[in-house]
Amino acid sequence: MEQEQVETRPSSSFSSSMVNDGNNEVSKGKSTALRSKFPLTFWEMAGAAGVVLGFAVGLIGVYLTLPDSDYSFLKLPRTLEDLHILRDNLETYTSDYTAQVLVGYCTVYIFMQTFMIPGTVFMSLLAGSLFGVFRGVALVVFAATAGASSCYFLSKLIGRPLILFLWPDKLVFFQDQVAKRRNGLLNYMLFLRLTPTLPNMFINVASPIVNVPYHIFLMATTIGLIPAAYVIVKAGITLGELQSIGDLYDIQSIATLFIIGLVSITPTLISKKKKS
Repeated sequence: MEQEQVETRPSSSFSSSMVNDGNNEVSKGKSTALRSKFPLTFWEMAGAAGVVLGFAVGLIGVYLTLPDSDYSFLKLPRTLEDLHILRDNLETYTSDYTAQVLVGYCTVYIFMQTFMIPGTVFMSLLAGSLFGVFRGVALVVFAATAGASSCYFLSKLIGRPLILFLWPDKLVFFQDQVAKRRNGLLNYMLFLRLTPTLPNMFINVASPIVNVPYHIFLMATTIGLIPAAYVIVKAGITLGELQSIGDLYDIQSIATLFIIGLVSITPTLISKKKKS
């Protein structure tokens, strides 16, 4: 009997180990499932929250320096109607509190670009309506470039799991294209900025992941955003005549942007032919 008992112990030990292994596999599966749903770790989310807090503090500082008034009109415009209301109210503050309006505008624009919040086209229209073509284009290009740069560096820290979760196929395509065009990367990045080949928000997040150097990213963003910014800011001057966002880009405007984009990538194509 003792011998039988001794022999059954390993068996029970083996079965318990099997149960433990099964539990471990289940826990690993749950962990993997959680990571697929939440691609960012706690510290990565904490870092992003810290950036949000920094923007919030800046906006509160601007708000406190403005005179006492009803600011219920202050919200991110989502429609042309919202934009009209915002423009009509801000016009009364722009001349007397120019610095505060400029700082507040840039902070909101950079925040939206950093965290890929849609609606910057309305902000660009607002710049044209409030500040005119020349100052409006300068303001939009500055804020858009700063926001894209902020997104670039934030993505460099925490963006890899997020972009693999959101755009895995686009990332592979972009990585291949960047690798093929290392010698003419500036021209290629200019082409992307000037044409709707890839969304701007994707370019901002993916560029550091595929090792696009920041100086090339910065130059392509600053130069490449000027034509589109000019088109939108100019439309903002006649905001009352604009019926929909689709009216911004007629066939002529889109064709012009594509031609400029093709011109920007031509040197790269010529150099490839010479090498072959």
